[in-house]
Amino acid sequence: MSLSFGTLLMQVGLEEGPFNVLVYYFNEGGTFMWPVLICVIIGLAIFLERVITLNRADINTRKFILDVKDALQTGGIPAAEELCSQTRGPVASVFQAGLLRADEGIEAAEKAITSYGSIEMSFLERGVVWISLFIALAPLFGFTGTVVGMIIAFDAIEAAGDISPSLVAGGIKVALLTTVAGLLGAIVLQIGYNYCISKIDRLVVEMEESSIVLIDSIALMSQGKNLLTAEEQAKVDAAKGDSKE
Repeated sequence: MSLSFGTLLMQVGLEEGPFNVLVYYFNEGGTFMWPVLICVIIGLAIFLERVITLNRADINTRKFILDVKDALQTGGIPAAEELCSQTRGPVASVFQAGLLRADEGIEAAEKAITSYGSIEMSFLERGVVWISLFIALAPLFGFTGTVVGMIIAFDAIEAAGDISPSLVAGGIKVALLTTVAGLLGAIVLQIGYNYCISKIDRLVVEMEESSIVLIDSIALMSQGKNLLTAEEQAKVDAAKGDSKE
């Protein structure tokens, strides 16, 4: 009975160890396995850096908005600015930019928020384009290795003047291994890329929604109205009580 490829790979892995199996097939894949590996390593390094940066930029936006409203209501713009300066993330930075121009009017605050929001967005997206580049390059290098493997196979046929499985097996093996490596590398990087994009999109939406709330709060404050509803005030008071305990 013939064994499937998965069963054969599991048997080889149990006998020699998964890492040794990967090293063996990597060496069998030839020269073009190296550029594929380099693409995957650099792409994963950028992905990890983006994950750390994006996670650090992520805060509890709803709680932060309530804290800013409370600071505006109790201590005015200076208190809200101080709160924003002590909070990490793009939402706090955009809030601080708008509050710094709040004394000049609502329009000035809106322009500051829009301008600084674009800067924060570019900061969040920094490096992601390189991941997409390596997603494209990894399979291209793999397909190039495929072509090289087929050339090796046909060269062997030409040199021998005959066709036999043993002559073409080496070249076809190189072709298949480089293709698999390139596709697997691209799949891994694509998953990381989509995660980063979804995280960035959510942060951008939070910035836009929060900016609207800030402008409305500044407008209400200039009119001498309460910034917090009864429900929001209860949440703020409860949070302050918990922090004292």
